[in-house]
Amino acid sequence: MTDRLLLSGLVFYGRHGVLPAERALGGRFVVDVEATLDLRAAGERDDLAATVDYAALYEEVRAIVEGPPLNLLEAVAERVARRLLAAFPPLQRVTVRVHKPGAPLPGATFATIAAEVQRGREPSS
Repeated sequence: MTDRLLLSGLVFYGRHGVLPAERALGGRFVVDVEATLDLRAAGERDDLAATVDYAALYEEVRAIVEGPPLNLLEAVAERVARRLLAAFPPLQRVTVRVHKPGAPLPGATFATIAAEVQRGREPSS
């Protein structure tokens, strides 16, 4: 399946990181989500009930990123992916990319540091 809903560049303020200063001060996190699902019925019928509301996807992502702090970007991405798959049964697969543009790398010049996970539903037996 190649149908996807894409949410790109979602910006949140969170307190994730292993350093005490990251937890105390917090920082900006940018999240991209690619959600794979069948969009044919939504496209043919022009019916929100036949798809997943991207506003609802956004709120689930926000709840994780703005929620309790985690140490690793990998953990943030994993929690977002699991939550989206649990909350929205039509989703078959999700790719979640969590960027930390202000990651503490003294002396380094970079646009962003990111972790990406891809998760899908286990096949039914």
